Amino acid sequence: MTTSTQAATGNPETGTFWRYFMTSPTFWMVFFLALVVLGLALPIRLPLGPNYWDTDIYLDAAQRIWQGQIPNIDFFTSIGPLGFYLTAGIKALFPQAQPALLANWAIVPVLLPIAALIARDVAPRSRRLALAILIPLLFLTSLPINLHSLYPSPGFDGFGYYNRHVALLLYLLLAALLFVESRILLTTLVAVLMAALFLVKVTGPVSGAVLVGYAVLAGRLRFRDAAIAAGAVIACLGVIEITTGVVYAYVEDVLVLAMLNSASFLRRFLTLGSIKFNVIAPCLMLLGVLAVAAGREKHSLASLLASPLGWLSASLFALILGETQNSGSLEFIGLWPVLILILRAYYPRSDDRLRPYVLVLVMAAALPSAVIFLERGARAVIAAPRYQALDVPDVGPLGRVSLKPELAERAIAQVDHYPKYNDAYEDLVRRGLLPSATLFSEIDHQATWLLEVQQGIDAIKHWEATNGRQLNGFFALDFVSPFNHLLGRAAPLHVALGIDTERTNPRVTAEMLEALRDIDAIMRPKCPVEVKRAAIWKQYAQALEGRQLVALSPCWDMYLRKLNRPVEARIDSGLGLFAGANALDADALSSE
Repeated sequence: MTTSTQAATGNPETGTFWRYFMTSPTFWMVFFLALVVLGLALPIRLPLGPNYWDTDIYLDAAQRIWQGQIPNIDFFTSIGPLGFYLTAGIKALFPQAQPALLANWAIVPVLLPIAALIARDVAPRSRRLALAILIPLLFLTSLPINLHSLYPSPGFDGFGYYNRHVALLLYLLLAALLFVESRILLTTLVAVLMAALFLVKVTGPVSGAVLVGYAVLAGRLRFRDAAIAAGAVIACLGVIEITTGVVYAYVEDVLVLAMLNSASFLRRFLTLGSIKFNVIAPCLMLLGVLAVAAGREKHSLASLLASPLGWLSASLFALILGETQNSGSLEFIGLWPVLILILRAYYPRSDDRLRPYVLVLVMAAALPSAVIFLERGARAVIAAPRYQALDVPDVGPLGRVSLKPELAERAIAQVDHYPKYNDAYEDLVRRGLLPSATLFSEIDHQATWLLEVQQGIDAIKHWEATNGRQLNGFFALDFVSPFNHLLGRAAPLHVALGIDTERTNPRVTAEMLEALRDIDAIMRPKCPVEVKRAAIWKQYAQALEGRQLVALSPCWDMYLRKLNRPVEARIDSGLGLFAGANALDADALSSE
């Protein structure tokens, strides 16, 4: 009888065993880490998404670091060095990792230990609370997805990695400030998180400083502990500066970036309000309900600051301040620990007439982000089996993407189309127009870029074999320059990493020109010729002086550094591979 009952109901000890593990924060962290390692080790092919070429910045930076270059010192970048160093380290362990996953998970070595420490402090008091903090963090770290879609076709976002990293770190900072009880641990976590935020992107510690300052006012962090944390951050950055000089160089780059973007702050406030209306509006309504609830009771200033109303107000302000300077992120997920605080305060109040309004508005503030993340990720995963891979064998893991067959066919056709109708695209450049207003967000254009890079690699290899000369390095007059890390060549010093003519394009200096003078090949992409590429080409015109123009392929011109050797008398353009390409520029030849 006992045996039959156990067979029907299951072994209670087994059920207890699994229930213990399923409610264990350690189990979920180990499980997540195992999935990350598996995802980095396997040759995964991802559905292509908007602005995928941003991913190449991390590969370029990793190779530069391996070659001894230091971010912000040896090359300009608009963000901090931490993400690049983490990417370089993980890529050394997993050289064939899909780059979008690699860049997205670069922050995991920082996130997981901090999350583990928070869970260790919280779990003895409440496992449910620890899981409520941890599970959303792991969920939002799992895939390279932003909470605002730029293209209707399913795919993973190829941009905004560092903005997502900042959002996740701010999530942990708020979770620590709200729920960690150990003074020593809280002070340590604040110091580590503020240092990490600074070294990822400077907008992070701006929001973080507001949150830490408010925690002092609200009594969650003693002023003395905040001062100790600030001193630890300054000491850490001081050691980094003394040993590498990167902190001062980083601040210089940030100031340059601020000057380049000074006119866009107000526009970004309005853009953020428009894009994130689905979060900001319910949060403002929730603030109104919490204010009504606070008005029913007599609160001292201290208790009001420590209340859910105070924390939601301060957190919303801090995150708006930071998100105005981000493009593509997990916007406002840092509010979730505050929403947990509100739920813990109001869920037990079954007799409170405002309780239903509070609960509904908390869900309204949180669910859109969760649903968007889940829906976009699920669409990409479900669509992947019917997607078509691109034929880009020399682009390595960067080319391990897929897209709709009709978009793949369009991309292949565009590579053939652009050179044939170059005059039409030159006319758009003269008018200051892109071929499409959303060109870089269009998945078929990102596929065209990958095919363009493959064509360039084929042409370079053919030219080198024909002329018996291995080019020492490349600089592409484009947003990214992938040839060095794809062909194992030396990247030039002092040039910007990710050249955006409107946002991240510092002026050309004598130092830049001197570095480019030693690079054998400056590459000009032509599929298509477009206004931003034309602006970069014009800006670096001085670096092209004295070089020989080689029409390398239909999509690429190469400005070749001349060698003072007799072998340089004959230059083969390498056009045998590419029917219909232009001949070697006659003016360049006559200049010799």
